[in-house]
Amino acid sequence: MAKPFNLLKTSNRSDLRYRPGDNNVVFIKPGDAEYEILRKGFNKRIDKKPAIIALCKNTLGVAEAVQYAAKNNWAIAVKSGGHCMEGFSSNNGGMVINMSAMKNIDWLDNDTVKVNPGCKLAEIYDAILPKKRIIPGGSCAGVGIGGLVLGGGYGLMARKFGLTCDSLHSVTMVDGTGRIITASGDDELLWACRGGNNGNFGVVTELTFKTHIAPPTMQSHRFRAYKINAARAKTILQKWFELTATLPVECFSAFVLNGKTLYILLTNIGKQTPAVKNVIAGLKAVTDKTTFNMPQPLARALKVYYGRQEPLYFKNASAGLYKNFEEINAFIDKALDIVVSTPGMIYQVNTLGGNIQNAAFENTSCFPHRACSYFSELQTYWDMPGQEKRLLEKFERVQQVFTGNGIKAQYRNYPDINFTNWPELYYGNNYKRLQAIKAQYDPGNLFRYEQSLGKG
Repeated sequence: MAKPFNLLKTSNRSDLRYRPGDNNVVFIKPGDAEYEILRKGFNKRIDKKPAIIALCKNTLGVAEAVQYAAKNNWAIAVKSGGHCMEGFSSNNGGMVINMSAMKNIDWLDNDTVKVNPGCKLAEIYDAILPKKRIIPGGSCAGVGIGGLVLGGGYGLMARKFGLTCDSLHSVTMVDGTGRIITASGDDELLWACRGGNNGNFGVVTELTFKTHIAPPTMQSHRFRAYKINAARAKTILQKWFELTATLPVECFSAFVLNGKTLYILLTNIGKQTPAVKNVIAGLKAVTDKTTFNMPQPLARALKVYYGRQEPLYFKNASAGLYKNFEEINAFIDKALDIVVSTPGMIYQVNTLGGNIQNAAFENTSCFPHRACSYFSELQTYWDMPGQEKRLLEKFERVQQVFTGNGIKAQYRNYPDINFTNWPELYYGNNYKRLQAIKAQYDPGNLFRYEQSLGKG
């Protein structure tokens, strides 16, 4: 059972004692020097202006901020790394609880590490890889661990170790009344935080993870095809589905169609087995150029995928989770045709499966799409605001191909504001259960945004 602590009373944990006058949180308003810097996120397309930003230093500061928001009836958005693709980590006219100053990383024992949600993935990897340990996080260096894990979290090693949330051991959270809650074991709150608490019913301030023995190396193979049309893209995609269905759990692959150029990535943290060699041979046969890299130390290999860290103009969203190619065979050519004719647009499919589908993980988390072995995303990028309208129109046309043809599974960490039936798409059959948890921990609905959980 989750254990609450009343902020206004002395708890049985000395670090949760309320001490008036402590510098636990700094409130920043429009006109303050830090406001313009702190209000912005990674996506330059999003331009929201909160009434106040609470830059929190610790859990007590978060609790004070929540109570202050409640007194003023401000909606609360929670920002750890600021990478939410639709800007749900900010708002207009409310409070943003900014976690960027909360970056502690503490080892509890040789296998268990406690981190604050403001830690970015690169910072976590820098701290744990020297100890030859790993958490199966994503690959983008600037993403905050808080937003990643609370929506599920996947990356290059998820097929081996499970989703990021599957390694989450316990949480500390400030709920919508300002109470400090801890949850571990089979607690219902921890179940919800494993894939369903993206700023929905509280602010998670501490995350304890079970770490895994880090693979010593990672090897990458790259395959490219040029001057692609929709027909050839579909043929290669079908072959890619067929081949990747046989991949060992140590491998990850991504099919990336960028306009008329096709790029396929294959990574391997294990041995070059006959099964891996068969996939390599099959991909080489249907593409134009192959690049093989020698195995690299894991820390060095991960940095290759860290990506750009400066703010960009873009739209990126989930385009469906699939079990196999047959789910999209009848209509995928329509989507591919738009992508290959639109410079700056990317359609990407990533492998899931492996230990993501572990039944034990499924029972202890609210992530609802484990039966799906593939996750797709749609991306588009531009340099000037004037390019946005045309590209977003094309983007929405592709999304309508998928939603109009019965794709009913989408990844919450890659939201799309245009999904009308998002409760079903993101949460499946777990939505009502999550609503009940929302009502318990945020009865005043302080944590609210365009696609937040409603009260049950």
